[in-house]
Amino acid sequence: MKLTGNTIFITGGGSGIGRALAEALHARGNTVIISGRRRVNLDAVVAANPGMAAIELDITDPASIEAAAVRLIAEHPDFNVLINNAGIMLPDQATGRIDDKLMIETVTTNFLGPIRMTAALIEHLQTRNDAIIAYTSSVLGFVPMAVTAVYSATKAALHSYVLSQRFLLKDAGVRVLEIAPPWVRTDLMNSGDAEEAMPLDQFIAETMAVLGTDADEILVEGAKTFRANVGPNEHGLVNDFNEFASIRFAA
Repeated sequence: MKLTGNTIFITGGGSGIGRALAEALHARGNTVIISGRRRVNLDAVVAANPGMAAIELDITDPASIEAAAVRLIAEHPDFNVLINNAGIMLPDQATGRIDDKLMIETVTTNFLGPIRMTAALIEHLQTRNDAIIAYTSSVLGFVPMAVTAVYSATKAALHSYVLSQRFLLKDAGVRVLEIAPPWVRTDLMNSGDAEEAMPLDQFIAETMAVLGTDADEILVEGAKTFRANVGPNEHGLVNDFNEFASIRFAA
């Protein structure tokens, strides 16, 4: 991915990894538009980064997604990079009855939201040069954490979706990237002061270095052991299987 001269839309850009990515990309000469539900957070980020813009978005609401997409394209027709970053992470109890509200909100925010957001913008992205769709997943999509079973499952599902979408868009001029963070010091699971977690600024620095390459998976060093758990040749197997399936099940 080229690291300058883009027009980038980042969901969940009001805090944590989303804000840090937005600021790093803004500093490199990109036009950055952040989004999120909390207007006060968006305003604080924009005030701290002159030239950045913000659009309110509730990633759990299909109507809000459609409205944000229409506004984004109207106000920023050069938009060419989508980073699906918004997400929530809450502990659950897979040994018993899981709170239904928690389960639905987690699946809707972490999985359905990115799919809907991309669907609302994909036709526009296919008209742009250097088009990118990126998803922030997690190493927990490869190695689940049992106390956040639903969250881990949504990230595994997102990874699977990315593999399919990357295959389907491989000849369409749109690259599909996956950013899979390890444990990072953010507000998720009250990890801001966790000594064992990766400092946010270090994560962003390593992530930006990999983003600037031709890699489809954006992995910092601390994430690679988790990713390797899936086993070798995953992409080759996925591509070969889908080449077969596209012939076998062609309409």
